[in-house]
Amino acid sequence: MDPVVSAEIIGFIQRGLRSEEHDITTSDTPARPRSTARTIARRGSSGSGPARTDGRTGVSTVGEMLRGITVREALSLPVLDGFEVVAGAAGLDRMIRFVNIMEVPDVLPWTRADELLLTTGYPLRSDPGAMTTLVAALHERGLAAFAVKPGRYLQELPPAMIAEADRLGFPLLLVPDGVGFDVILNQVLSEVLGRQASALSRAAAAHQALLEIVLHGGGLPEVLQALPDQLGDAADGVGVIHVDRSGRVTAAAGAELPPAADVLFDDDAQFRTAGYPHGSHTLTGGVRALVASVVAAEDHGDLIAIRTAGEWDGQDVITLERAATVAALVVARELAVAAVETKYRGDFLRDVLSGRESETAARSGAEGFGWDLTGPLVVVVAGAANEDDQHRRRRAAQLAAAWTSRVRRMDPAAASATFAMEAVAVLHAPDGTVPDVERMAELRTGLAVPGLPFDGVLGVSRVVAGVAGLATAYAQAWEAVRVGRRLAGPGSVARFDDLGLYRLLSLVPDSAELRSFLVDTLGPLAHPEGDVENDELRRTLQVLLDTNLNVAQTARRLHFHYNTLRYRIGKLERLIGPFTDDARLRADLTVALHVWQMRVAHN
Repeated sequence: MDPVVSAEIIGFIQRGLRSEEHDITTSDTPARPRSTARTIARRGSSGSGPARTDGRTGVSTVGEMLRGITVREALSLPVLDGFEVVAGAAGLDRMIRFVNIMEVPDVLPWTRADELLLTTGYPLRSDPGAMTTLVAALHERGLAAFAVKPGRYLQELPPAMIAEADRLGFPLLLVPDGVGFDVILNQVLSEVLGRQASALSRAAAAHQALLEIVLHGGGLPEVLQALPDQLGDAADGVGVIHVDRSGRVTAAAGAELPPAADVLFDDDAQFRTAGYPHGSHTLTGGVRALVASVVAAEDHGDLIAIRTAGEWDGQDVITLERAATVAALVVARELAVAAVETKYRGDFLRDVLSGRESETAARSGAEGFGWDLTGPLVVVVAGAANEDDQHRRRRAAQLAAAWTSRVRRMDPAAASATFAMEAVAVLHAPDGTVPDVERMAELRTGLAVPGLPFDGVLGVSRVVAGVAGLATAYAQAWEAVRVGRRLAGPGSVARFDDLGLYRLLSLVPDSAELRSFLVDTLGPLAHPEGDVENDELRRTLQVLLDTNLNVAQTARRLHFHYNTLRYRIGKLERLIGPFTDDARLRADLTVALHVWQMRVAHN
């Protein structure tokens, strides 16, 4: 790997580790890594919040998922050995991550979730009944437990307080004599911080392993392959996938996703980014998903970890978020390399299509890109619509992302490249025939992405024998794009062989003389679509000319009664002249209808 790239990766990750550790150990509300926060702001969603109605819960920060110790585990510490659980035993599995001492009656604003609150009862010595109300308030704020040291200021706990704690499942503890609050603070916080430091250390080791993979040339599949073992045991059924910014899966490792994970994807197999933002989510059947945004200079999608057994803890969150940092840099590196390769491919193919490369040089260079330019060949051009700069940039990215994979799926040895506003492919035509419209429509469909349908035109050339004919074929494909855009509009497929008279008409400028010819020849039928009677008459005229004035065949094709068609023919001759008897007028009408189709119908 390039040493500059290696140094950049190491520096970026180390800065992230330092800032992450600082946030977790010193901040009241741990901050999300800045890149993740930027992603969530961009997507307009939040990774935290109350439980949702569909059963999913979001967990947004590393600090929120860093395990402390449960009340039950705390009671096993030597300093808490003599503590008595007088009420709320159902809540002994609540998590303790902080310890605080109640010194004032209005302590609530200074409390937080997952906190063990200690008191002597002094602040409420004159109003023991307020203790009952306080228990409910502490439970509402998510505290872990309330420990009271009776004696000097509070002789015994009010029965109503004990009953309320039992009802809420909120642990109410009695602190024995001889145990100082400072010792309790020291030992409980030491245990909490020790566990958190251990989790950070293990996550850092896992992160270093991922870094080693990258420094030895590994890509996104290799990074994902290492994650399931870091996130759980074999029995946990951990699987990890990466989805790109469009929500499509690009890599996967570990266990197969369970059926419960189907809810993460829409009907087009794209990840529901807005519904499952950065954080932890509980799915049906106890399946749990963990989502981490993959962001470097721009959004590169998400890492999604799924487990069928057990729960995610703080170490898992840190591991996946740091893996997302590594993945972002890997994707950015791969995109940079791909951009250079794409430029070389594009420059080379442009030279071939412009005739600047000899046949020998063209074939030799094509082999280096895995292409085969042995004929017969056909050139396909996807020409995007004329758009402003912002849409042009999005369209270029769209073409680059979708074109090559679609072309390779259709013809593995085909040459392909994307330019600013076009994508080109040189496909093989082994039977010497131009690919049918249906096959080309499949290629066009692959250029659409959510929120950005492909509204350009796919142009297809005639079949040429080999490299020597590619310049001509390229010009034919572009002519098909230009004519198809006027003739059939956005999203169409136009084959050069099917253009016929339209090829000649495309060379005629849209002048006043051309407009005059239309009006003189078609009369009121020269107006754009919208008038029902004129539209029906124009269609009748077109079918009559297509069937060489065969009235019976025209009536069947239009589902008209024979006499109805005779009436329409009479009306047409009153409007545009005796075309049934005048061959030259019929020729003019044929040309005029072609001009109307190109210049009026879709404008």
